[in-house]
Amino acid sequence: MSSESGSEYDSLDEDLQEAFSKGVIKPGLNVAQEDKKVLKNNIRGLNKKLEEFRQKLPWIEKLILINAPAPMAPELALQMQEQESRRDRQLRGNKKLPQYDSSDDPVLNDFRRETLFHRQAQSAVVEGIARLKSLNVPTLRPEDYYAEMAKTDEHMQKVKTNLIKKQTQAQYSEKVRQMRVQRKISKQMQIEATLKKHAEKKKLLEEVKKYRKGIRQDLDFLEDKKKSGLKQKPNNNMSKRALEKRNMKNSKFGFGGKKRGMKKNTRDSAADVSDYRPPGKPGKMGKFKNKSGRLGKGKINSRPGKSRRVQMKAKRK
Repeated sequence: MSSESGSEYDSLDEDLQEAFSKGVIKPGLNVAQEDKKVLKNNIRGLNKKLEEFRQKLPWIEKLILINAPAPMAPELALQMQEQESRRDRQLRGNKKLPQYDSSDDPVLNDFRRETLFHRQAQSAVVEGIARLKSLNVPTLRPEDYYAEMAKTDEHMQKVKTNLIKKQTQAQYSEKVRQMRVQRKISKQMQIEATLKKHAEKKKLLEEVKKYRKGIRQDLDFLEDKKKSGLKQKPNNNMSKRALEKRNMKNSKFGFGGKKRGMKKNTRDSAADVSDYRPPGKPGKMGKFKNKSGRLGKGKINSRPGKSRRVQMKAKRK
């Protein structure tokens, strides 16, 4: 075997050297060329085979239709025109896109192709329905048509159970999502309220500092705070007596702020003698309020002496 293979390689080398010397092959990469396959168009044989397996069946068994596309609807033509103009504006506005003619644009060709399929099917349906009616073939189901399901009731019950389970899980997931969103919103509102409270407190402290330094002379910011507090927390359950007590304390002590020097006399307070009551004459009976709360005249009861109290105590025993 080795001697035969060696002789074959030697003969091959000799052939290559001879072809190289004649100039048939050149130095470099040489690729063997395959012979071109000759294609045959045997029309007679093809027609013969076609006649062999052709079946002459009636049209109702084949339902073959050869027709032209249906006329294009006006709204479809308008839609195609709008798409062409939109595509033209897109190509003109972006030079980086490959520029196509309207007849060669692949985007528009796809739409035209789909439209042509639709028109072809529409024409085939119109012609096919007419031919079926001419052959007295019903094309619509009767009103009392009953189609038995291919699947059993047990299988459909499993499908129903699975659908209900999926729906329940979806509702639960939606409820959890809504609760999460509400919790997030409430937390955000709480943070905003806290920040607002801190901002108001900071502003109030700044106004107080300005007042202490003498930059500001009025206390209007305290009145604004009081009014806002009353608007936020109205106390409608306060009784009449508590309200009078509150008003009395407010008139006496005020609502906060500076208290120093409030009880000092002024020219107006010194000249005001409306609350002055002259003392009564000694030995005279004065006016007093009895148990009913009405004013009456009588002698004011005085405490008895020590001996009198002892006698009264002895009588009680």
